[in-house]
Amino acid sequence: MIDELDQVRARLYRLLGATLAAPPDAALLRLLAGLDGDASELGAALRALAAAARDATVASAAAEYGVLFVGIVRGEVLPYASFYQTGFLYDRPLAAVRADMQRLGFAPAPGRADPEDHIATICELMACVIEAEPDEQRGVFTRHIDPWAGRLFAEIEASASAMLYRPVGTLGRLLVEIDRHAFMLEPVT
Repeated sequence: MIDELDQVRARLYRLLGATLAAPPDAALLRLLAGLDGDASELGAALRALAAAARDATVASAAAEYGVLFVGIVRGEVLPYASFYQTGFLYDRPLAAVRADMQRLGFAPAPGRADPEDHIATICELMACVIEAEPDEQRGVFTRHIDPWAGRLFAEIEASASAMLYRPVGTLGRLLVEIDRHAFMLEPVT
């Protein structure tokens, strides 16, 4: 049984994964619009995401997703670990994610065309690890999130094209910072 804090972390990683995997449909926009948060920075990011989702339509969210992550040649940001860590796609970080997923018994979501080093898949992997393999959290975070995801989320947050995705970037950046500090304080076993 995982503790309440880990349950919240897993839900946040799942939320990021769902939001970044594809343009949100009406059901996901309704879920996002219903979010609430406390007075913390993380809570403010959740409230901002809810407000942005209430202002968005399925069409506007799809258009924004396309500009940010797809583009005609490429999106404003490339949400792949390989690109951020090596400057190339389909490189060593992708192989490392695939190896860890196989070792841990996780498979990519059915129908997912993106390579496994896409931020959505990595967020989903982290959520699964928090819930099913808690002793693996630090390693997955250190190998697959910490080296690059904070920069990606900061770029999303700073994008002039981001309206719905700006608070997604803030939420992701804050979650990476929180986990980085937590894992630095946690003793290595």
